[in-house]
Amino acid sequence: MAASSRAVPSSAEARRRMQSVRQKNTSAEFALRRELHARGLRYRIHVPVLTKPRRVADLAFSGLRVAVFVDGCFWHGCPQHATWPKQNAEFWRAKILANQQRDRDTDERLRAEGWKVVRVWAHEPAERAATKVATVVEKRREKLRA
Repeated sequence: MAASSRAVPSSAEARRRMQSVRQKNTSAEFALRRELHARGLRYRIHVPVLTKPRRVADLAFSGLRVAVFVDGCFWHGCPQHATWPKQNAEFWRAKILANQQRDRDTDERLRAEGWKVVRVWAHEPAERAATKVATVVEKRREKLRA
């Protein structure tokens, strides 16, 4: 990113908060992984599913070609919980919209390569998210058996 388009924290506290945000191994990911594991599902984590451009799934059932992404409400613009910051508003709006566009591009590229993409919001209860993932995984398994 060019220096002119970088976000400049509005305060030392804002800078601290930005630096503390996890990109992987979030609490939502851990909860989903625990629930899937308890259901007997085995997966790989932080799997590169595309190389150019590089995209990494939070979870993947590689043999079944199922990629799972756990999207944070702020970073991916959750329609239920997204907020628009007042500080650096133009930058953050562009950033979140670019994230959403990248998500759509990732989904399209993966589908074109035969992957099934599952996106869950970080705010979703782990049980519900796991049911969504497990349903897709089971359908893919049935399809392979047929």
